[in-house]
Amino acid sequence: MPKEQDIPRCFSLFAGAGGCSLGFSRAGYDILLALDHDKPSCKTYSKNFPKTDVRVADATATDWKQLLQDHRLQQGELEMLIGGPPCQGFSTAGKRFWDDPRNQLLRSYIDALSTIRPKWFLMENVEGLLTTKHGEYVRNAVEAFVALGYRLRLEKIYSHEYGVPQRRKRVLIVGNRIGIDFALPNPTTPIGGSIFRNCANSLESALVGLPDPHKVDSFFYPKGGTPQGHCFVPQTGANQQRIEFLRPGQTMKNLPEHLQHNSFKRRANRRVMDGTPSEKRGGAPSGLKRLIAGEPSLTITSASTREFVHPTQDRCLTIRECARIQSFPDDFEFYGTAADQVRQIGNAIPPLLAETFASHIKDKYGFNGLPGDKCGLLLGFSLTKAEAMSPALRKTHCLLEEFSMQPSLFAM
Repeated sequence: MPKEQDIPRCFSLFAGAGGCSLGFSRAGYDILLALDHDKPSCKTYSKNFPKTDVRVADATATDWKQLLQDHRLQQGELEMLIGGPPCQGFSTAGKRFWDDPRNQLLRSYIDALSTIRPKWFLMENVEGLLTTKHGEYVRNAVEAFVALGYRLRLEKIYSHEYGVPQRRKRVLIVGNRIGIDFALPNPTTPIGGSIFRNCANSLESALVGLPDPHKVDSFFYPKGGTPQGHCFVPQTGANQQRIEFLRPGQTMKNLPEHLQHNSFKRRANRRVMDGTPSEKRGGAPSGLKRLIAGEPSLTITSASTREFVHPTQDRCLTIRECARIQSFPDDFEFYGTAADQVRQIGNAIPPLLAETFASHIKDKYGFNGLPGDKCGLLLGFSLTKAEAMSPALRKTHCLLEEFSMQPSLFAM
């Protein structure tokens, strides 16, 4: 049996600013390579991970064999591959799934797995993945992973149950090709139902110690603040009146008529329905909202510095507060415009969540093993904590259940 690598090596695809990489690095992984198509994200990554080979590249045009050669690795030697392709959420009516050019990012991810053959992989995506294309997207992805010999689990993860101070739901697909049956880590701070009061990982706990932010001119916004990004551009007129009116937990629906805005009215009763394609789900459906100090924050998105009002101060969140809520440390600096920075933060996997899963895999299961005679297999899946499923989610459940009951035909 081969000797286990002392420090597990990792490639990060669709790396963004490096939230997932930070978590894996803290857990003792050596991040050899990071790849993303977005230049501002890669600049942020390079500044915070100076020893990592960071490449601005299109995954659909990447030579995976060359990447292995560049890092003096053979196929199957890499311990971990992290990152997941964005789910584009288009219909495949009239086309075979893998022939549809709009599925090229997922196809590129499968190509990377097929060529690199990492011992483990962790793929993260938005929860809309589960119902995109009536469940066909995730069903075809799972089938492809199993065909490559991976034993895997798919679960919807609730980030606030792993110490992250926000209600962030994401889908994780984790697999290995070294013949290990495994379980995902149990929540560290389980919260039942939708009751978040007196939660240890609250918004208030995330922001403790931050000074009052600086008021800055919009020209200095991307660079201002101590720590970096802890500043805001003061609002005026009706915008400031709206902010001052809202009490904790209130949204634009609670504004008096004279403060209503046409865009607010259009969004006031919008609800993202289960089954909505991921590219149409958009950001926070409630728009302007004052957060509650004693509860986990709502999900941080690229709109959070415009829509989320501080729980006790009459202003929106700062970039640094968004980073804190995502569990980034204060010495992690972001680059690009203000819009670039908050987008990088909103798109990131929370480092604390990534660290929990990285440590669990490394410490409990390791990387030493051979494919042997075991086959690729869907070990299990969990699509929701709710007792009942929507019709859209039920379709996905049935597709995955049908697949999991088939005899394994895929040898490693």
